[in-house]
Amino acid sequence: MALKLMIQGTASSVGKSLIVTALCRIFKQDGLKVAPFKSQNMALNSYITEEGLEIGRAQAVQAEAAGIKPSYHMNPILLKPSSDKKSQVVLRGRVYENMSAEEYFKFRPKLLELIKEDFDFLAKRNDVVVIEGAGSPAEINLKEKDIVNMGLAELVNAPVLLVGDIDRGGVFASIAGTLLLLDEKERNRVEGVIINKFRGDIEILKPGLKMLENIIQKEVLGVIPYMDVHIDEEDGATDRFYTKCAQGEVDVAIINLPHISNFTDFDPLTKIPGVKIKYVNKGERIGDCDVLIIPGTKNTIGDLKVLKDYGLDKEILNLRGKGKFIIGICGGFQMLGKVIKDPYHIESDTEEMEGLGLLSIETVIEREKTTSETKAFLGEELPDILSSLKGLFVTGYEIHMGESYILGKGKHFSIVVERNKEKVKVLDGAVSEDGRVFGTYIHGIFENSLFTKKFINIVRKEKGLTPLEEVINYKEFREKEYDRLADIVRNSLDMERIYQIMERYRDR
Repeated sequence: MALKLMIQGTASSVGKSLIVTALCRIFKQDGLKVAPFKSQNMALNSYITEEGLEIGRAQAVQAEAAGIKPSYHMNPILLKPSSDKKSQVVLRGRVYENMSAEEYFKFRPKLLELIKEDFDFLAKRNDVVVIEGAGSPAEINLKEKDIVNMGLAELVNAPVLLVGDIDRGGVFASIAGTLLLLDEKERNRVEGVIINKFRGDIEILKPGLKMLENIIQKEVLGVIPYMDVHIDEEDGATDRFYTKCAQGEVDVAIINLPHISNFTDFDPLTKIPGVKIKYVNKGERIGDCDVLIIPGTKNTIGDLKVLKDYGLDKEILNLRGKGKFIIGICGGFQMLGKVIKDPYHIESDTEEMEGLGLLSIETVIEREKTTSETKAFLGEELPDILSSLKGLFVTGYEIHMGESYILGKGKHFSIVVERNKEKVKVLDGAVSEDGRVFGTYIHGIFENSLFTKKFINIVRKEKGLTPLEEVINYKEFREKEYDRLADIVRNSLDMERIYQIMERYRDR
């Protein structure tokens, strides 16, 4: 069986996912076959495997860092919140059903066998499995029948490293308090702690580290600096929505919907010279921009209602009147249509809601979810302003409950020619007659460097700017970031000691 290592945290967003990603790349660099594992993930930023199965984005990123293909075995349970009280439960990549917190809490113990099977599948095929916990192991109201933190560590007999975030303050108290709330058997499984997101002079911190070790009787295995690395994040617990962007020649505004999903769709745009990204958060106005993007969402009808309640629909129509480019991805595409129908009450109690009316489509929310890796062709129907996009092939992935249908003489945006490696011919998206409004179900479309360059150059031409000659190859850029991340973390941790800890648990 493989060596095992589990990364747990004192809270959410302390850097567990990023550290697991770094360790996956480090072990790969050391010549080992390595796989990530997270038994239960709660995130709206998901990923579709080549079999058309849905898992958390973080595990797909970790697999990419490990140099292997993502698999549902790496994340057997994915929870996708659809409201404050309910989540869609995805088991082994497929939708199981929507559950309340109480319903899921009762259902959870039945998943242990499934979790163990998937972990063993990875452990038998790899030299190392790096496991990520969720939230904090010290949630005392949730510890009974735990399947994602200490309960999982015991189930697979993995040593635990506890991560604390010093940037948010109180890291010593959070580490000591977490260990205090664990029982003795659980504390004994914690083999060391990691301080993450450190800024400043390490010499000033060292006396505190020594005092902490004396208090908790655990080793501090490293202090990782605050890192400016560009690695996909898994959920909305990110500061990207509130970061002030540098000046740029092309202004792109993205609406931060309450149930925004797959926001990493827009990361490639941040690497385009002269493009300034801003997120429009709750209570903010859109203002002026060259391009407005309405992203994907787990609750299209609910988020469309929020847009209308805050008057953003009027701002969107005003931008349309000014001839600005407006793009909808997945749920955002659905919002751009004439109407959204929910006859089975999948998303809400509302059977029908009027859309923004900018595209000639109607959408019906269906019971079955479409999940696929996708390849599409941008055909000859595109209006003249988008002529430079004609003939391009783009790849990405689809995750949607609804199906959208062209009304009247409306035009589609692309033709899907491949789903999950199988040949198909399916119309995708829609485009306005003048080409300034378009939508698609294809997530990840901006990772297609040629498509992104050509579209940004269309906008630049409209503004009288010179075209860009080259843009970054985002996939190559991401690979370099994995190596940069691994170098920083390797130099910050006592990797020799971590290997010793894993070896000690091999035969337990």
